Amino acid sequence: MTEMFTRADRKLTGTCALLACALSLIMIPLYFVYAGPPPADNVLVRNLITVVTFAVFLVFVSGVRRMLGARAGLAGDIVAVAGVVYAAMTLVAASLEAGVALQYPDGSQDPTVDGPLANGMVLLHGPIARVLIATFLVALAVGAGRTGTLPQWARIGSVLLAVVNVGFVPSLFYGTEPANFYAANGWGSTASIGALFMLWTGALGLAILRTRSAADRRDLPTAAARTS
Repeated sequence: MTEMFTRADRKLTGTCALLACALSLIMIPLYFVYAGPPPADNVLVRNLITVVTFAVFLVFVSGVRRMLGARAGLAGDIVAVAGVVYAAMTLVAASLEAGVALQYPDGSQDPTVDGPLANGMVLLHGPIARVLIATFLVALAVGAGRTGTLPQWARIGSVLLAVVNVGFVPSLFYGTEPANFYAANGWGSTASIGALFMLWTGALGLAILRTRSAADRRDLPTAAARTS
């Protein structure tokens, strides 16, 4: 099944990882532009970017599953499921945010802290996201280790980032004050660690693209021998 992962697949997978990273770096700062409740346009724009970002992220996850192939075993399936659930959960949270902005277009409500919808998003952006990301990264490291589809630095880095994410899961017990770094919806346990994961997604994209280039160079002598 690994042989079915073509050069075009590899290029698309790596490019989508880089694009998801770039879009998230545009989107995340929009959460910190205003000290108080943001205007509706700000909320809608950042959530539109979120929708596009995670549509691209889903392509990346699908490509990674194919890259790992059958030899990855259960780890490959866990990568796919955790990645898809994480994307779906993030899109649900984005929908809840946009709903507040649409109901209060005057910008009087901050969708991340005001009202019952904000409370409903706390676990989605915080502990649940951390568990899903950690699961995705550990399974990716295991699957890539079995198949040799990612370099060692990418596998080790994924495990280390998974450990960091697990460290934020207990933030569930530290309140909901966004200014608190370790709160369930704090800037550390949501925005900072989320941005770090998307940066790592970009790094994984580079690793995937570079692996393709190395494979291409190895294939050149074989291709030349066949044509001679």
